[in-house]
Amino acid sequence: MEVSSTSQEYKNVAWLDKSHPNYIRWERARKLSEERGRLVLSLLNQYQEISNKKILDIGSGEGGTSSILSKSNLVISIDLSLLRLSRQKQNYKTKNLVNCDAMNLPFRNNYFDIIILQDVIEHLYNYENFLKEIKKVLSEDGVIYLSTPNKLSIINFLSDPHWGLPTVSVLKRKTIRNIFLKYLRKSEVNRNDLAELLSLNEIRKYFSLEFEVYIQTNKVVKELFNGNTGIVWSNFHLSLIRILKRLSLHKLLISISNDNFGILNKYFTPTFYLVIKRKNLN
Repeated sequence: MEVSSTSQEYKNVAWLDKSHPNYIRWERARKLSEERGRLVLSLLNQYQEISNKKILDIGSGEGGTSSILSKSNLVISIDLSLLRLSRQKQNYKTKNLVNCDAMNLPFRNNYFDIIILQDVIEHLYNYENFLKEIKKVLSEDGVIYLSTPNKLSIINFLSDPHWGLPTVSVLKRKTIRNIFLKYLRKSEVNRNDLAELLSLNEIRKYFSLEFEVYIQTNKVVKELFNGNTGIVWSNFHLSLIRILKRLSLHKLLISISNDNFGILNKYFTPTFYLVIKRKNLN
């Protein structure tokens, strides 16, 4: 599809406003878009060869993941923002761009082999209806890649991944809007994409009936301390990584990290990296 955005649209978005307190972390995330895509590919490749697949990248943002995956697959990149799609077309020459709402996917049933949900689900308002949509378009043996910040992570409690402030990670969306934004970020009080984070138990509740959920913490921790730059980008998290390395504690973290549904992943892991597969109900 042809996408275009006016200069006025560029002026009216917070994430391109250089005076915004979060501009630096958002800019880092944009620059690391392709690195994040390579991480997605490496995690999915553990389960099957990602080649000649039909992939739906929902809330594709800057388009780095779509760009990486489209080298050997058919990727359809969707986003609610025409501006983001326009930037994808400009920066990555992305094809198969679709401007639509994730709650109403305009695709054939059982069409996609893989669905990418990269830092998207926390911005949606009705998880049950969204799950119905993705189940509808996912093939019978399809796979979902899901990354999302951990609501109950102590690290996120100290510095929320979206705002960089303490306690916000555990707040409901309504509270964030009525208290935090109302008094501290008045210009953003009407945003319709506020994040409300999920816990590991909540994610399992939404998916467990028909899907198997596989945590990818161990591999991601190894990638992080081996220099993968597409995993963290906030000042707080980058400083924490430097401190851990300086104290040689990163080796301990690698040794104790695991892919279990236990205390470490429930209360410490900052971001969940999950591969979700349909259950074999036969």
